[in-house]
Amino acid sequence: MSQGPRSGLAAVSAALLAMSRHLEVRDVLKTIVASARELLDAQYAALGVPDDHGGFAQFVVDGVSDAQWKAIGPLPRQHGILAAMLHEARPERLADVRKDPRFEGWPAAHPDLADFLGLPIRDGDEVIGALFLANKLRPVEGHPPCPKPEGSCGFTAEDEELLAILAQHAAIALTNARLYERSRELTIAEERSRLAHELHDAVSQKLFSLRLTAQAAAALVDRDPARAKGELHQVAALAAEAADELRAAVVELRPAALDEDGLIATLRTQTQVLDRAHTARVTFASNGFRALPAAQEEALLRVAQEALHNALRHSGAAHVDVSMGRRGNAAVLRVTDDGGGFDPTAVRRAGRHLGLVSMRDRASGVGGTLTVDSVPGKGTTIEMEVPGG
Repeated sequence: MSQGPRSGLAAVSAALLAMSRHLEVRDVLKTIVASARELLDAQYAALGVPDDHGGFAQFVVDGVSDAQWKAIGPLPRQHGILAAMLHEARPERLADVRKDPRFEGWPAAHPDLADFLGLPIRDGDEVIGALFLANKLRPVEGHPPCPKPEGSCGFTAEDEELLAILAQHAAIALTNARLYERSRELTIAEERSRLAHELHDAVSQKLFSLRLTAQAAAALVDRDPARAKGELHQVAALAAEAADELRAAVVELRPAALDEDGLIATLRTQTQVLDRAHTARVTFASNGFRALPAAQEEALLRVAQEALHNALRHSGAAHVDVSMGRRGNAAVLRVTDDGGGFDPTAVRRAGRHLGLVSMRDRASGVGGTLTVDSVPGKGTTIEMEVPGG
């Protein structure tokens, strides 16, 4: 490090803000470790998330090169000082970890650690990780200089207090990241189920028509061969359409890769699937849309899915149009159908929500707004607006 660490409230604030920016568990772990190492000016930092088999489900380090990490070998087991932090759920501050009776050594390529500071990361009574630092680089102001020749400064009680604050916020960030990933898994499962239902309906209709047409062809073979031939051509066409739907099921039941494909491509694909699966015409258009933060794009996608589900299942629409565009500095999703419409006030009074509550919650959760314009007999327009785009 070419400069000393940032200190005081600004440093703590920077570390906490960095943790809050990420939702993926792996990214959160990396940010926690890097923030702790910088904040306390350590040469090395690491964070392990235990599994149920005496090892670590994830283990993230900072201060070790990729080549060195690869040379170290497999992930460590829960033993020695690490096991003590996890099982006894107490901090460990040591002048020299190598002299502790619990020390059990490390691989040949492992960096040499001396002074050590470690804390468990706890969510309530559960220990969900172990965060530790090694080799303090600079003395704390007001403390004596590092002893020679080791050059190890040693971690202080003040360091331990600061790391404890960071560990508390790390627990919140890690728990939120886990909940987010679990939410995504549930959403993907829900989407797979919904798409499976839509495609099952479409294929079943095709197969039913194919069966009736084949029966008609069989009845006509003897008395009207020409008509029977025409019916057999129809059988071939229906079979081809059913095969197309089955291929769509294989492709489209994969989880929506919003991160890889982006919102526009994902919406376009899903509307194409629904257009094939329903008698209603489903179209999609986009104009001037720019990429948004992941949380906003996911909220827009879920609102679009809910609005499409309502339009195709309940409205009796012949046409459903989905669009993404811009209005000033905002991104706007619009789902419009020409179906039967409804009275939003009457729906609320009757205790039926048609997913409107969840859609409004999703919109407000990302700083957006949701409007519903519907009149009985005149169709429905669901519009969601979020800043950006």
